[in-house]
Amino acid sequence: MSFSTKSKARLRGRKALRAAEMLDEVVDSQLPLVTELSETSRRRSADYLSELVMLAQDYRHYAAGWIDHEELQRRGNAAVARLEQLSQERRAAALTEQE
Repeated sequence: MSFSTKSKARLRGRKALRAAEMLDEVVDSQLPLVTELSETSRRRSADYLSELVMLAQDYRHYAAGWIDHEELQRRGNAAVARLEQLSQERRAAALTEQE
């Protein structure tokens, strides 16, 4: 690995760790609010937050070199799809509650 390749890998690793830290901050800021929600809302919020925790872990794995960019992209897309699925389920549940 040349110097510039090592340097680029370190930079990607630092960026990935910053992304993981940002996701951790989002989760940490939301956790105190979860306890104030109804049981159903707590479960939904916990599902959302757990997706973010897992995505942060994926970024750490990328930073450590355990997975490549393609795998990180695949996992990120899967997390976004799961978050969208959770959002659709929430909207459907809200409509059912209104009826």
